[in-house]
Amino acid sequence: MKDEPVITVLIAEDDLRYRRLLAVTFRQKQYQAIEVASGRDLLDRLFHRESDLVVLDLGLPDMDGLNVCTRIRQFTNVPIMILTADDSESRLIEALEAGADDYMTKPFSPEELAARARALIRRSYAMYDLESDLVCGDVRLMTHRRVLAVRDESFRLTPTEWRLMREFVLHCGEVLTHEYLLQKVWGLQHVEEHEYLRVYIRNLRRYIEKDPRHPHRLISYVGVGYALHPGDTALP
Repeated sequence: MKDEPVITVLIAEDDLRYRRLLAVTFRQKQYQAIEVASGRDLLDRLFHRESDLVVLDLGLPDMDGLNVCTRIRQFTNVPIMILTADDSESRLIEALEAGADDYMTKPFSPEELAARARALIRRSYAMYDLESDLVCGDVRLMTHRRVLAVRDESFRLTPTEWRLMREFVLHCGEVLTHEYLLQKVWGLQHVEEHEYLRVYIRNLRRYIEKDPRHPHRLISYVGVGYALHPGDTALP
């Protein structure tokens, strides 16, 4: 089995000095650090390719950080670490109520930040530790590491990718409706958000299909939903 991809951290910070410091800190810990300088770039990147952790500066130039945090929570449960120069209690409470998981004030200790980031990622993985591995054909979900194994490759999944893939493997070979998947993964308030589903289906196909442009495992049933088949199947 090939080496698993490293954990990815998405850093949203417009101050180049802090952004570089954060990137170097995480790369020294063997994480992949992805840098953006605006709220819009963060949301676009996160929507199309979820990360394992978001480090979000509240003082971004184009969007209020609390609004960004709220927007993130509309489509993913990725852990969020807030950075802020404002250490007022009211501001920090607002950040936590908007969906942040932890916060640090500037200036900060890089080592403390890395340790707290590790703790957030560990907690996000812990919810899967009690479940046995799940299998559908040659697709295996290794729950203790949140890893998807397909043939001789393995891929570390993000929280949302995992929840979606888990539904497919649990219901191997069954057609799951758009509404069912959206409710199970994103909640009742998002059952009309089919674009969320399309984006994540594209991501999952990159892992499990030999040719993602011509899928034969994770099949779309037009107007109904999707099914994961245990082996190659003809398109419906």
